[in-house]
Amino acid sequence: MKNLSQIMKQAQKLQSRMAEMQAELGNRTVSAQAGGGMVEAVVNGRQELLSLRIDPEVANPDDVEMLQDLILAAVNEALNRSRDMVAQEMSKLTGGMQIPGFF
Repeated sequence: MKNLSQIMKQAQKLQSRMAEMQAELGNRTVSAQAGGGMVEAVVNGRQELLSLRIDPEVANPDDVEMLQDLILAAVNEALNRSRDMVAQEMSKLTGGMQIPGFF
């Protein structure tokens, strides 16, 4: 029983540290660019799009599809970088152990 109690305490401590880490990661940002920097997306650790910058030169009304593709590319890459950032930080906390529902 002593071991079970100790395991439960460690699990609670880990859960608390993970919650703190998730809050901290929510304040961290990553960015990605597409089209040689013509479009830039900034995303936080909660995978929320915070900003999207579009160079006016790429906003050609005759080629809206290209602009849409650049936006999608920048946003998707920023989201991937955000997920990678979260996974790396959580992995440090859990010693590489994957815990479902946390990241």
